[in-house]
Amino acid sequence: MTVTPDSLRERLEACPAGRDGWREFEDAALDTLRFLFVPPLAEPIEQARSYSGIDRRDAVFPNRNFDRSNHWGQLLRELDARMILVEFKNYKGEEIGKDEVNQTRNYLNRPMGRLALIVSNKKPNDSAHIKRNTIYSEDGKVILFITVDHLIEMLYMKERGEDPADLIMDSVERFYLQYE
Repeated sequence: MTVTPDSLRERLEACPAGRDGWREFEDAALDTLRFLFVPPLAEPIEQARSYSGIDRRDAVFPNRNFDRSNHWGQLLRELDARMILVEFKNYKGEEIGKDEVNQTRNYLNRPMGRLALIVSNKKPNDSAHIKRNTIYSEDGKVILFITVDHLIEMLYMKERGEDPADLIMDSVERFYLQYE
């Protein structure tokens, strides 16, 4: 099957919320991120586990952009974002709150860097935003909230010949502006 922006949008929009659609959502969102960002990022490592097996990260995109010619190179320098951590959340009744943000925080370690994406089918609640600010204050870690709408917008950006990583950089900058 050929992957196109239209087919990815259809898959993202068709995912049932909640447990029934978690795998479908994760696959559609990961395929979308792969389409958008590989290259310049390397192929993602799916279900990456720590040595002990305690931590299981949904996806990690290696960032080998050591030059300064693109956004990923900038994020590598600015946030030591050697590995871009991605956690997927496909919730129905539950909210994306501080627990999900804290879980993501715990997955970020020194070799990985200080940038993670929580990709979700809904917007996070206020406690998630507050927790993310606290994490930045304590650890300098930046956790971005990327919704299905953001993924769809990035697909349109790529179709227009724009760099979809502009949306990621814009999200980092908006986070810096609202941080308190």
